Formats: sequence, C-alpha cells, structure tokens
Amino acid sequence: MSVKITRNAAKIIKKEFEKEENQGKGLALKVFVTHSHGDHAHYGLDLVKPSDKDTVVSTDKEIDVIVDLSDPFLEGVKIDYLYFPEEGFVITNPSKGNHGDH
Repeated sequence: MSVKITRNAAKIIKKEFEKEENQGKGLALKVFVTHSHGDHAHYGLDLVKPSDKDTVVSTDKEIDVIVDLSDPFLEGVKIDYLYFPEEGFVITNPSKGNHGDH
C-alpha cells in the first residue's frame, strides 16, 4: 500500500500535529473514502488514534497514515494541499485515473 504526501500537504499536516491539543495523543493521519461511484472515489482526512486493527503506512514525509487495505481506491492515493484557486487539501488517486473532484 502506498500513500504519497506532497511537500505542501506535509507542512500543513505537521502543523496540525504540533498544535497543543494534538500533542502526546499518539495520533496518526487517516485517509478514507467518503463515497465512491463508478470508477472513482472521493476522500476525507482525519487525525485519529490508531487501533490494533488499523494498517499504518509510513511515507517519505515522516507522516504515518492509516489506510483500509480492503479498499482498492486507497492504493496509490495522493494527498496535496493547494493555495489556488481555493486553499485546502486535494486528495486524488492517479493510479486509479482519479485526478480530482468533478
């Protein structure tokens, strides 16, 4: 299972982990499918404490990500953070042909 986090996204995610209310709680980033239809999915993010049943994937940005191995739409997911045209996270899966919301 692979998860790609861009430099912009990693910077924002690390700032969230550094917030006082998130420190020392053993939180990890969770990426999940909010809904899927046809050949693509829509995604969400959350900071949660991993359970024993969760699969945690390490990334090259030193951020652990919880993913559901049984969901094929999560294999190869890419987490980005854009500043234009609208500021916010953009989660896509280029390996599944999903290059953004429609």
